[in-house]
Amino acid sequence: MSYDYRLVVACPDQVGIVARVSTFIAAHSGSIIEASQHSDLTSQRFFMRYEVRFEQPRSQAQLNEAFQPIAESFDMEWRWQETAQKRRVAIMVSRQSHCLVDLLYRWSTDELNCEIACVIANHEDLRSLVEWHGLEYHCVPVTSEGREAAFMHIDQLIESHNVDTIILARYMQILPPWFCARYQGQVINIHHSFLPSFAGARPYHQAFERGVKLIGATCHYVTDELDAGPIIEQDIQRVTHCHTADDLVRLGRDVEKSVLARGVRWHLQDRILIQGNKTVVFA
Repeated sequence: MSYDYRLVVACPDQVGIVARVSTFIAAHSGSIIEASQHSDLTSQRFFMRYEVRFEQPRSQAQLNEAFQPIAESFDMEWRWQETAQKRRVAIMVSRQSHCLVDLLYRWSTDELNCEIACVIANHEDLRSLVEWHGLEYHCVPVTSEGREAAFMHIDQLIESHNVDTIILARYMQILPPWFCARYQGQVINIHHSFLPSFAGARPYHQAFERGVKLIGATCHYVTDELDAGPIIEQDIQRVTHCHTADDLVRLGRDVEKSVLARGVRWHLQDRILIQGNKTVVFA
């Protein structure tokens, strides 16, 4: 029997990091089965992601305790993550279903290694779809008068379900700053535009009016600055003068769901390291 873990590290770049970490793994009867690393020459930061297989029993607590001296000596931000341990996910939606349907399909076929704890919506439209999959559906309407109370309720739902990752699958509400701060680096959004162009509402219609030749979608982490968080993944679709605004919306849906799925999968696999308002993605 083997015991598989992921090690993710970010720290100031210096000589000897890889050697110390590799020696630690070998000393604990471990084998590196996947290795990714990057030195940012501008910031002088080093980033590492290892997948490690131990032949002897190793708990996460034991690894943390044993690794702590190395982490301190290199001033590391780090974590060991048991590969088999699934993250608990909440999906937030409004009325549009294409991203949700795609995520549910990938989850049901084990493409996404997670547990969907619940789906939270501000409308009732998608309840039957979600409950058909055997998942909890919570409708929390968001009104101008009851906005703060609504997000307090959502916060309670997320806490009570032990959620550690929140996916905005076309959730058409702006999250309050306190919520963004509380779940920093845990909220993934799909924006139906190739950011930073055409941020905000109705980006495809903005793009149509501008006469663009490329449309796209951007998966990013949410911050309190609208549509400006660290970008995880992007993709594009070529269009022409023959396409209407509705065509752009239709073509964009295909891009949105694939970009969101890739971003979510990489997050669940600990392939994304946040560096300020940028990301290092070991895809």
